[in-house]
Amino acid sequence: MSITQERRVQVKICGLCRMEDVVYVNDCLPDHAGFVFARSRRQVTDRQAEQMRKALDPRIRTVGVFVNERIERIRQLCDRGIVDLIQLHGDEDRAYMERLAGCVHKPVIRAVRVRDTGQILAAQEQPCDYLLLDTYIPGQYGGGGQSFDPALIPALSKPWFLAGGLQPGNVGERLAVLAPFGVDVSSGVETDGKKDPEKIREFIKNVRGSR
Repeated sequence: MSITQERRVQVKICGLCRMEDVVYVNDCLPDHAGFVFARSRRQVTDRQAEQMRKALDPRIRTVGVFVNERIERIRQLCDRGIVDLIQLHGDEDRAYMERLAGCVHKPVIRAVRVRDTGQILAAQEQPCDYLLLDTYIPGQYGGGGQSFDPALIPALSKPWFLAGGLQPGNVGERLAVLAPFGVDVSSGVETDGKKDPEKIREFIKNVRGSR
């Protein structure tokens, strides 16, 4: 799916882990907010995510970020209305994704830690609705705050999110040469490891003013 002038670039603010973060995104209204259930400094429990989901503006869709998680846990989070989209950021294979699709009827984002173009094209053939292209960092499943070479991105038939190293000061120039379905940011809108309301506001402004 290509971006047109009629479709604005979607904004995903990932790694919400405090009620203050919910206040910040409610004020700016990104399209998506991410809860990280995998091991991370931004990891949240099911209960924390449920409380934040209740306080979140209903116009914002929630994305659950998982790494090699039990399918039953994902299903429960979706059934409870905590997660609207599922982001797989681990080593989940086609068989896992087919089992997931059989019991959870939510859109799936397949994260790709980009090393080469062929890897992205192979990921596109997996049973997912979106791709998320992030930076490959050895030993990490994501969230490193580093960028990758955009020349590695081929023409894709599936909608995709651009991640990795984005921040308010560079997202506009990235969107001047790339046409993602959406952009994903976490550390790029933080100060001292915590979400910064001014950076969130500036990031969203720069995305929505880029087209």
